[in-house]
Amino acid sequence: QVQLAESGGGLVQAGDSLRVSCAASGRTFTYNAMAWFRRAPEKEREFVGFINWNGDITNYADSTKGRFTISRDNAKNMLYLQMNSLKHEDTAVYYCALSSYSGIADYSNPARYPYWGEGTQVSVSS
Repeated sequence: QVQLAESGGGLVQAGDSLRVSCAASGRTFTYNAMAWFRRAPEKEREFVGFINWNGDITNYADSTKGRFTISRDNAKNMLYLQMNSLKHEDTAVYYCALSSYSGIADYSNPARYPYWGEGTQVSVSS
């Protein structure tokens, strides 16, 4: 049984940086692609970023490109999202997601990820 647990959310000011983490347990995830999604109040779930199994391929939503960096430490079963130059519109619950594959073409499609964490709240004051 795979379990994903996000942590590191909080309240920050616009322009600040924050790193959220995702710990995977229950099985090794070394060969699985992962992603971050977010859901803002009264909005649909939104793709944030993707990383393939070994970290040499990353992709980002246009809204986060250049500000957010996704990384992973397979030895520790950890996924990270470094968020810089945060904006008020980044306020959301952030979720990590685990794919069953090492890499996927439609990585921004949440249906491609069978495993999800419960999320961590990130709030950015303007």
